[in-house]
Amino acid sequence: MALLGSPALADLQLRLHDDGLSAAERQATQALLDEALQKLPPGFKTRLDRTVTVSWDARMPQDAYGQASLVSTLALNRRLLPSLTDGSAATTQTGRPHGTVREELLATVLHELTHIYDRARLWAPDQRRLIVQCRRQLDSQGKVGLRDECRGQPERRFTLSDDPRLLDLAGWPQYVGRRGEREQENHQDVRSPDSYELSSPKEFIAVNMEYFLLDPSYACRRPALHAYLSTHFGWAPAHPPCSPELPYLNAGNDFAKQPLGYIDPERVYSVDYLLAEANQNWVSRWGHSMLRLVICAPGRPRGPDCRLDLDQHLVLSYRAFVNDVQLSSWGGLVGSYPSRLFVLPLGQVIDEYTKTELRSLSSVPLKLSREELENLVRQALEMHWSYDGNYYFLSNNCAVETLKVLRSGTANPQLTSLDNIMPNGLLEVLEGRGLADTSVLDDPREALRLGYRFDSYRDRFAAMFKILKQQLPIPQTTVEAWLEQDAEQRRAWFQRADLRTSAAMLLLEQAALRRQLLLAQDEVKQRYLSGRSANDARVDKANQTLQQILANSGFLSKPAELLGQGGYGLPQAQEREQLLASSRERQAQLQSLSVDLDKEARALLGPERDKEIRAVETNTKLIGDHLRALHKASGGLELP
Repeated sequence: MALLGSPALADLQLRLHDDGLSAAERQATQALLDEALQKLPPGFKTRLDRTVTVSWDARMPQDAYGQASLVSTLALNRRLLPSLTDGSAATTQTGRPHGTVREELLATVLHELTHIYDRARLWAPDQRRLIVQCRRQLDSQGKVGLRDECRGQPERRFTLSDDPRLLDLAGWPQYVGRRGEREQENHQDVRSPDSYELSSPKEFIAVNMEYFLLDPSYACRRPALHAYLSTHFGWAPAHPPCSPELPYLNAGNDFAKQPLGYIDPERVYSVDYLLAEANQNWVSRWGHSMLRLVICAPGRPRGPDCRLDLDQHLVLSYRAFVNDVQLSSWGGLVGSYPSRLFVLPLGQVIDEYTKTELRSLSSVPLKLSREELENLVRQALEMHWSYDGNYYFLSNNCAVETLKVLRSGTANPQLTSLDNIMPNGLLEVLEGRGLADTSVLDDPREALRLGYRFDSYRDRFAAMFKILKQQLPIPQTTVEAWLEQDAEQRRAWFQRADLRTSAAMLLLEQAALRRQLLLAQDEVKQRYLSGRSANDARVDKANQTLQQILANSGFLSKPAELLGQGGYGLPQAQEREQLLASSRERQAQLQSLSVDLDKEARALLGPERDKEIRAVETNTKLIGDHLRALHKASGGLELP
């Protein structure tokens, strides 16, 4: 009667099917299996309470190492058995990710056991205990035929490969606006240990278990996935300490500055949702979503004063990387452009939007726990190195990408069902969920003073134009109409301007120059694309310089380009040395090319645009001279 009883739950057992094996072959195989069992997490072996039969199969494809059945058998490729037995497998290199034949065999056993584990139904520990007790009670009553009723309908835990949290981290996030449907293609493919992981979530978890168990650097290369697996198993293999500083490439336009930088998540005081207001440009009519990292200056304790350290703050901005000179609306609709995570200095972003595009910025603190904030920073930096998606203006734009990194980075459940594809709408729903503190914008003056808002220069220019109207009988009624005049028409008023009005005119001429440079940039694009420069040697040279700048600047949005093949996840110490040298060399090239382009760019402009830019430059000098003369005549100190 005892034989009919249900045995106590036992750990995973690997049983070698040794028919036809020599003693040496059995010994070598058993040593491999014993090592695999030793590598596995205790919780893995306890939950997978079964015996898995392992055998050698001579019918496998030449390049295969092994394959598991659905339930409890694992076959290894028999052609590899001789080298395992004589020891040469430990030194024979394979050209595969793990190195030697023996290391690949060990990884294969762990990989295939993970598949078996993933296929098993995983029950909560208390549910398992109740099932065992129920079966034993029925057995003692002689009701063996009713044992299956003990299972009932307890709630199943997610397996690893279909766990929503794992899918978010692995690169199969939810589509925004599709009620939980998952993306089918994995775009976290730039720094992968093995491209096979990208084929499906099942292969992803199996490949990552190999590295979680065998690579001591996994914890530092993929910290979010390491934390997920450690939590799942309640255990992690020993690993060396990770550097707190995470590398990134600064995509700022100062080519004289070393682009390789480091972020210590502990120095990040706050993460703000940074919203650029909409304008009339087709691609900007709903605003632009970004994340601002409020980073404390070295030595400053983490706190509100860190908001004063503007030179330390960085902006995470998903943008369409355009490696030619045309931003096509159609291209944005069909996803022709790569979507990449740029890391930019806050000062450049402020100037770009407020001065050049005349768009205000709102910086709204996100209400995150300390753990959520630091995990978000780490996840964003991982995406910076590994993500290469497709940019769609209407379905995978900056707001969608920002929401996805917020979900995967924080694991905040309030973000799971949050759907919005518009940058301004995303801020509204974040506020509605209590995740964004928009109260910082209630007092406009205080928001400006504390750096929660950065106003467009449009208001300043309008104020300057009002000064002109107060002193001079100019016919224009708006600042836009004043700036749309030819430079020579505005010049006619210079000598009639007093000191205050001259200062206002100087600021407006500087604005006019920025406007002309924007128009010139668009003209260069169109001229370049139309091929009108075909027979002009000067224009050809300028075109070549422009092409070289575009080709050489791609690494700022896809930094893994500097590392070539090998390595995965966040770059580690040796790779960082390579990054430092490579990025410094590329940046020097860009600096040289930028100087050359400044000299040659006028060749790309049409004669009317070139004439107008030169006229505005003359205006700026003339009004500056006039202002200095008036200031000196009034008894003030000489202006520079």
